[in-house]
Order: sequence, then structure tokens, then C-alpha cells
Amino acid sequence: MSARDYDVVVYGATSFVGQIMCRYMVERFGAGDDATLRWAIAGRSADKLAEVATDTGADVPQLVADANDRSALDELCASTHVVASTVGPYALYGSTLIEAVVEHGIRYCDLTGETQWMQRMIDAHQERAETTGAVVVHTCGFDSVPSDLGVMFLQQHALERFGEPASAVRMAVKAARSAFSGGTAASMLNMLDEQAGDPAVRAALANPYALAPLGQRTGPAQPEVTWPEYDEEFESWLATFVMAVINVRVVLRSHALLGQPWGHDFTYGESMMTGDGLTGRAAAGAMSATMASVMTAGRLGPVRSLFERFMPAPGEGPSPEQQSAGFFDIRFHGRVEGTTTHHLGVTVTGDRDPGYGSTAKMFVEAAAELVDADVGGGFWTPSTALGQPYLERLVEHAGLTFEVN
Repeated sequence: MSARDYDVVVYGATSFVGQIMCRYMVERFGAGDDATLRWAIAGRSADKLAEVATDTGADVPQLVADANDRSALDELCASTHVVASTVGPYALYGSTLIEAVVEHGIRYCDLTGETQWMQRMIDAHQERAETTGAVVVHTCGFDSVPSDLGVMFLQQHALERFGEPASAVRMAVKAARSAFSGGTAASMLNMLDEQAGDPAVRAALANPYALAPLGQRTGPAQPEVTWPEYDEEFESWLATFVMAVINVRVVLRSHALLGQPWGHDFTYGESMMTGDGLTGRAAAGAMSATMASVMTAGRLGPVRSLFERFMPAPGEGPSPEQQSAGFFDIRFHGRVEGTTTHHLGVTVTGDRDPGYGSTAKMFVEAAAELVDADVGGGFWTPSTALGQPYLERLVEHAGLTFEVN
């Protein structure tokens, strides 16, 4: 490993989020001879990589490798400790890179939220990754770092305060400001395509334990907000949260990888807060109905065409001003069942738009932490691979806060 040329290669540097990452990498670690991290950028077009280097100040080596060119990906993997990939939809463009990472025994992180693809990669490569020492960490952006580390943080404090973990945790998004990018749109549409044509994909998306290790993909029913409900602890009406389908599965995988320390009956759910009273109830109803309609209509040909027409194209997304004006504020509530029932609240916030500005910083810090993280081969989650040192990085450098209420 010491003979490798780079600590981190940003693969997909020409993508929308890749360019944000490059700017943050320059700000955080520098470039050229004064860089404090040995890093490079990679993608399929030499011309576009050169443009990104100029536009972002990324005066670092540029590596050309197409997502379907195994030979080029082998060369890339042989050169670095860590590959941080933004090349999505990962179900279309990510599998060959995972194969190369696993065979070279290096480390990898990405931003995927594609449950069906993650399950395929885990099932196909977990055993080999354990043998080669390769470390794969999916979901290192807004999905699912705040959820995964938020639960970890809550459980740490539950143990400190009460001597027992929370057997039930719920998360609700209190407030957020973000925008949509073409890459996110493409991943969502591809997921709908796969779901429509493959019963196994539908099963994976429906099972909250879909990402748990083989043999552990069943368990207690998990809370799911599909229609408005009022929560006394949050003092708010709750609506469907689109990313729950990803985040819940990641948190439950973390629980399984840790050996189920929060109990065999542990439950976790996510939602969005819409406020109290009649206004909050109406907003929750409208939000839940809209989400259900969008997911259904997106599978229908005529409506699908409208989606593709009005959604941003790959490479498009929120402006720098929109990213800076964005934020997120999410709340966790844990219930500790013992001789006495205890309750614990946690708040996690971010200082940029969750999907891009904040995600890019979370992702860069994950890649940097992964270089020297003390973790064995296999497919991990952010909390199980990177843990407390990563949380501290996020607080110190990436604009996140983790606080007990």
C-alpha cells in the first residue's frame, strides 16, 4: 500500500457533485506541491478533466478511465489507497469498478442510494472483499451519513446516561433547503425502471432488512410513515420522507454488522415534520400524497416523458449560491426501555444544501478518513467503517453538528 501514488482518487470528477468535491478538496487539502493529501482526479474524458482542473484549481494528476474499461480501472486501483466515486447511476456504471476495487484489495466510498445495486454488490463480493482486505463503504453523503451517525451518536449517549441503548429510534426532518440535480434524477429514474422490470428489485426495495448480511434479512416490523400521523415526542404531524427507503436499510445494516447491540427487537423509522394543528396535518397529507403519486406516475410512459423533459440533465444542479443558502436540521428520538422508560433527543444539522454542498463535504471527509481507518475487508456502512473519528471530522471541518437536546 505504501508504494501507491495517491491517497485518494476522485473518480467522476467531471460530474456535478465531483466538481464541488474538487473545490472542497483544494480548500481542505490544497493542490500541487503544497497539498497535504496525495490526490488525483479521474474520469472518462481527458479534455473534461483538464477543464475541471482549471475551473476548480485542482492542480493534481488526471487519470483517464471509462467506467466499463476494466483494464483502465485496474490501473487506477493499482495507483491509490482510496477511490471516491461519484459515477452514477451506480447500477449502470458502478459494478465494474467495485470488481476492480475488491480484486486490488483497496478502499472505496461512494454516494449511491440505490438499494438494489448495493444488495447485489454485497452478495456478489462480500466474501472476496474479506479475503483481499478491500473495504467498500456506500452511502457517504446525505444518504445516509446523518442518519447512520445520528443513530450511533444517540446510542452512545443513551448508554452513557442510562446504561442501556435505545430499543426504538425515530428520525424526522424538521427543516431543509435543497435543490435537485440531473444525477439524482437519472438515478431515481433508473431505479424505477429496474423496479418495474424485476421482482427481485421490488422485493429489495420493500424489505427494510435488504442490506443486512445474508441470513439476517428478516426481523421485527419497522415503522413506516406512508400517510399522516401525529407524533407526541416530535410534537408534529409526520409525512413520508423519500430517503427513508435508503437510510432505514443502512441503519439496520449497521445494527447487524455490530452484532445487534441495540437488541433483537430494535426498530428505526424516518419521516418529515410538517408542524402541529390542522395546517401541519394538511401539509403532511399533501406531502405524502404527492410522494406516492410521483413514484407511481414515474413508472408510466407518458408521465415519465414529462419527468425527463423537465428534470435537470446530468451535470446540472443548484448554483453555488443555492448550495450556500441550503441547510438541514434533523431530529432523533430514542426510547430506552428498562426498569424505567427513558427518552433521549438528538439534533443533527448541516450548513449547506444537503444534496450537494453538504454531501460533497461529507464525502471528502469520508474518503480522507478511509485512508487510514482501522477496519477489515468487507462492505461496511459509514458508522461501522469510520465511526467516531469520522463524526469528529464532520464537526470540525464539514459544517455538521451533533447535539443532545
